[in-house]
Amino acid sequence: CVGIVLFGPTSLQSQASIKVDVATIDRARVLSGAERYLQEPPLTVTAFSCPRSAGGVHEYFSEGDYWWPDPKNPEGPYVQRDGMSNPDNFNKHREMMQRFCKAVSTLAAAYKITHDEKFAAHAVRHLKAWFVADSTKMFPHLKYAQAIKGKFTGRGTGIIDTIHLIEIARSVEVLSGSPSMSTAEESAIKKWFAEYLAWMMTHQYGIDERDAKNNHGTWWVSQAAAFAHLVGDTASLSFCRTRFKTVLLPNQMAANGSFPEELRRTKPYNYSLFNLEGLALICQLLSVPDDNLWEFTLSDGRNMRKGIEFLYPYIVDKSKWPYPKDVMYFEYFPVRQPSLLFAGIALNDQRYIEAWKKLDPDPTNAEVQRNVPIRQPVLWVD
Repeated sequence: CVGIVLFGPTSLQSQASIKVDVATIDRARVLSGAERYLQEPPLTVTAFSCPRSAGGVHEYFSEGDYWWPDPKNPEGPYVQRDGMSNPDNFNKHREMMQRFCKAVSTLAAAYKITHDEKFAAHAVRHLKAWFVADSTKMFPHLKYAQAIKGKFTGRGTGIIDTIHLIEIARSVEVLSGSPSMSTAEESAIKKWFAEYLAWMMTHQYGIDERDAKNNHGTWWVSQAAAFAHLVGDTASLSFCRTRFKTVLLPNQMAANGSFPEELRRTKPYNYSLFNLEGLALICQLLSVPDDNLWEFTLSDGRNMRKGIEFLYPYIVDKSKWPYPKDVMYFEYFPVRQPSLLFAGIALNDQRYIEAWKKLDPDPTNAEVQRNVPIRQPVLWVD
C-alpha cells in the first residue's frame, strides 16, 4: 500500500540499537509446529452448525461467553455472569477460526524462515477454503457473533472474535509473491478482507464495537488497521492512526499508565494485558518514521511507554499484582506477550526483550490462546 511501511528494517527498527533475531529464537518451535500443521486439512465454519444460529451454513456464529441459562427460567433468555464462561455455549466456529489462524500463521512463519514452498502451499490451501471456495468460505460479516439466547441473534461485541484474522492478514502479506498463491487467489483473498473491513466500518455492529470504551474499541482499531494494511486502504489506515491518538490513548489510559475500564472488570489482570496487546499492535502496524505512535505523547505525558511501564512489573512478577485476582484463568497468565517484544525494539529497552524471552511462547490453555492472537512474531519483525 502506498505510503505505509510495516515496522521493520526499512522504517522504525533501523533507528533502534536493539536487534532481535526472532527467526533464530523461534526457528525450532516454528518449524516443529509447521510440520505438524502440514498434516491438518482445512476446516471452516461450514463444517459445524448450531440450531440456535439465525444465520446460514457460511455465516460465523458464536455465543456470548458470560451468558448462562436462568435458574429461575431455564428455557427463557440467558442471564449474565460476568467473567464466568459458559462451557455449554456453541464454540465450534471460534475453535475452527483459531485452528485456521494457528495453522496459517505458523506455516507462513516457516515459509518466511526457510523459503520452503511446501509451507506456503499448505497455508494457501487453508486460505482458499476460508475466503475463496464457494462451498466452504465464510461470508465476510459477523452478524451472528456472540449471540445471546432469548435476547440477541448477534452483537457488535462479536467482532472481537475475529482478532485472530489479524495475523492471517499479515500472513497473506508474507505469502504474497509465492508461486503457491496465484494473483487471482491473492486478489480474491484481499477482496474478502476489503468487504469485511467495509462491513466493520459501516454496519451498526461495527460502529457499536468501534465506539466501545474498553478493549473492544482497541481491538476494533487493531483489526481495521491490519485489514486496511493488507488491502492498501490508506484512508482507513489514517483513520485508525488518528483514532489511536484522539480516542484510545486519551480515553483509556489513566495518568499512571493503567487501564481503568479493564481494572474494574472481573478479570483485571487478563484484560489489562489484553488491552495493552491491542494498543501495542496498533503502534506496530501504523507507526511510520514521521508519525511514530510509540513515541506519541499526550499533553499530560500519557503514552505507550507509560502503559508498558505500568504492567511490566506485574508481568515479570505477578505476585506483586495489587488488584483483585481474575475470577478465572489467573494462573495461566502471563505468556510470551508480543507487546514486550514490540515495545522493547521500538522503545530501545532490553528489559522488555529479556522478559519476553522468558515467557511461554506456546500456551495450551484455550482461554489464553483466545486472548493472544499474535502467535508468530517473526511475521512482524525482521
